[in-house]
Amino acid sequence: MTATHTRPAHTARQDWATGLTAFAAVMLFLVGLLDVFRGIMAIAEDDVFVTTPNYVFAFDLTSWGWIHLALGALAMIVSAGLLRTATWARVTGVAIAGLVIIANFLSLPYYPVWSVVMITISGFVIWALCVVQRGGDLYGPGDRETR
Repeated sequence: MTATHTRPAHTARQDWATGLTAFAAVMLFLVGLLDVFRGIMAIAEDDVFVTTPNYVFAFDLTSWGWIHLALGALAMIVSAGLLRTATWARVTGVAIAGLVIIANFLSLPYYPVWSVVMITISGFVIWALCVVQRGGDLYGPGDRETR
């Protein structure tokens, strides 16, 4: 007797998991890229930033630049791991997106509109990474053998 191997049916739930993981990976890469650009602008002490004289979380603009540059670089690295559906990348992606939200909240007076946009995008990344069920594979079942 020969055993026949059948491929499980691709379900709508797997489609959602694939879509949400890809969405989170792309959005986290975008957040990282924009944070890298923001960090470079702040390190160069560009004139696009607003200065607030009496702010509780007042850091030097260069300090905020290095913080955003580091978070952006980490976010871009983690987004590559998300495309490979690594579990460490999902956990780290949520943590990095959370840190990006905190950093943008604390630097809100320096560039308010940009900060609100980054907080919103990072919130969507956290949502997308948390709603995907464990084992949600970006390629679907059985596709790894054909790659």
